[in-house]
Amino acid sequence: MSRDIATARIHRQPRSAMQSGKARTGGWLLTFAPAEARRTDPLTGWWGSGDTRTQLRISFSTREAAEAYARANNIPYDVEAELRELEIKPKSYAENFRYGRAENWTH
Repeated sequence: MSRDIATARIHRQPRSAMQSGKARTGGWLLTFAPAEARRTDPLTGWWGSGDTRTQLRISFSTREAAEAYARANNIPYDVEAELRELEIKPKSYAENFRYGRAENWTH
């Protein structure tokens, strides 16, 4: 039985769509790329595959720790560039009604 090694992806944990703060976004994740294509189950019609490694997400506090784990377990990996922080200019609701506003505001 041959054991094929899937490529891992090491990346920063992104903020979820339901999250407005920065909690739990500083860590690094190691996730695996799919080793086989997904297929439709003929009975239920749901998508699936026999590859369970895609469900595995290993958390690390630093990038170096994630790389060391991959090297120690002979897992080929790719490191994604760090996420850039978007600069969000704080606004208030009163800005919508400011005198001298450049764009129109309509209902």
